[in-house]
Amino acid sequence: MSDLSLLRDLGTSLDLRPFEGHSEMATVLRGSNVSVRDLLIEGLLKVRSKTRGLIWLRPNRAQMEFSRNHTKRSIVLKARQLGITTYVAARFFIQTITQPGTVSVQVAHDQESAEEIFKIVHRFWENLPKAMQDGALVTSRANIRQIVFPRLDSEYRVATAADANAGRGMTIHNLHCSEVARWPRDVEETLASLRSAVPEDGEIVLESTPNGAGGIFYEEWQRAEETGYTRHFFPWWYGEEYRLKKKIATVEPPTVEEERLIQHAGLTEAQIAWRRTKRAQLRGLAVQEYAEDPVSCFRASGECVFDLEAIERALQSCGEPVETRDNQHLLIWLPAQVGKQYLIGVDPAGGGSEGDYSCAVVIDRRSGLQCAELHGHFPPRELAFRLIELANSYNQGLLVVEQNNHGHAVLAHLRMEGCTNVFREGGHDGWLTSAVSRPAMIENLAAVLAIEQTIFRSPRLLNECRTFIRHADGSSSAAAGSHDDCVMAMAIALAARQKLAGQIWQKRFELASLPRQPVKTEETLSFGSV
Repeated sequence: MSDLSLLRDLGTSLDLRPFEGHSEMATVLRGSNVSVRDLLIEGLLKVRSKTRGLIWLRPNRAQMEFSRNHTKRSIVLKARQLGITTYVAARFFIQTITQPGTVSVQVAHDQESAEEIFKIVHRFWENLPKAMQDGALVTSRANIRQIVFPRLDSEYRVATAADANAGRGMTIHNLHCSEVARWPRDVEETLASLRSAVPEDGEIVLESTPNGAGGIFYEEWQRAEETGYTRHFFPWWYGEEYRLKKKIATVEPPTVEEERLIQHAGLTEAQIAWRRTKRAQLRGLAVQEYAEDPVSCFRASGECVFDLEAIERALQSCGEPVETRDNQHLLIWLPAQVGKQYLIGVDPAGGGSEGDYSCAVVIDRRSGLQCAELHGHFPPRELAFRLIELANSYNQGLLVVEQNNHGHAVLAHLRMEGCTNVFREGGHDGWLTSAVSRPAMIENLAAVLAIEQTIFRSPRLLNECRTFIRHADGSSSAAAGSHDDCVMAMAIALAARQKLAGQIWQKRFELASLPRQPVKTEETLSFGSV
């Protein structure tokens, strides 16, 4: 059998795991759940070690975990230097040389990184058996950072994100976008063009270390479930070298945070010592460069308006929704209860698929507890119908719709449908967010979050709180590339609750806007039926 025929035969079974279930092979293969692709990687490909010598590519913990759990659409958030770029290159290279007609493309964030990736790929080829190089895998390079295998009609390219024409006019079977969080600004069109070039059965990997709570990679990570991407998170302790090798004479006892990591991740004394050293060197940047969880590693470039520790506590206690509807557009944590009154804060948007989201947050009027969340790209008319349905399911809950911008259209549709349970102020339907009311709304929300984290249920809302920052001019908004639709919907709901109760925040004594004494309904309500 010729090399070409053998490679083609192997190409039809790359993802098979021939020894799965055979425990006697576990020791030999470092685990029996090894794919044909990984066997070829280990048997054919060499990389440069950190000591500068050539070694066989033996997948590490992060690489093997990615191999086991990858899908056709993957997004990888990771700590520094865990070898994911190298391993994805190896996966794609094996497919390129075993499946005729394959086009693989890796896109780096800058030219220097692109050249380094190409060196890795070219090193794979130049260390293959010479008979393969001169036979089935003979190459003809069309230009820089491109390898063409004419006998297979396959090619491998490495490009940069700065090239707006990368992938244009091509069909790409394997696409790896590397360090997406560090791609140049305004590259949404480049990423969209690249992804459009990949057919449904092709593979896409978006990968990066974090780089602030905003930007295209942060947005893709947050929207992974919505877009059908599988999330992969690899913390720093997946790297074997991340441990202090010299023995420390005196060891301080672990802090509460370190003890939690020891219990959760099984960290050793040497790893904890390495962590302390790295945090002393990098200070605040350590949580970004050496990620420990997929939330805190996204650092906002600016002062966060909300208490980050309070957000973390709220995230730990928010829990899963008891019901999801309409392809997860509606999440329900607490269904309506007979006799209870509800407020629904609404932040409308235009409905375009690339713009802001519309969001409606349902809260229990008495306790402030978040009960449900509606979130999605809805045109004004569709949003109005969804709001009517949501209000009906929550005992004719009061709709507090922001009247600014697109809110006027939503309110008009609500009026046309005869909806009467709409908040009114100053003789007009809707809630007016102004330069005066907005800061007070945000501060009220911040105060509630600081003192009573258990009323919050939505991870999406809490993650938006993490990226809601105060700017140099004193204003506050979502960090670049982030959203604040859920934040504003909750701020509107709590502010309306405060206004309707006729009370202001009582520091240390009560939850924001919760009255100390019962309030007579007829003296405080300025709207129709509740």
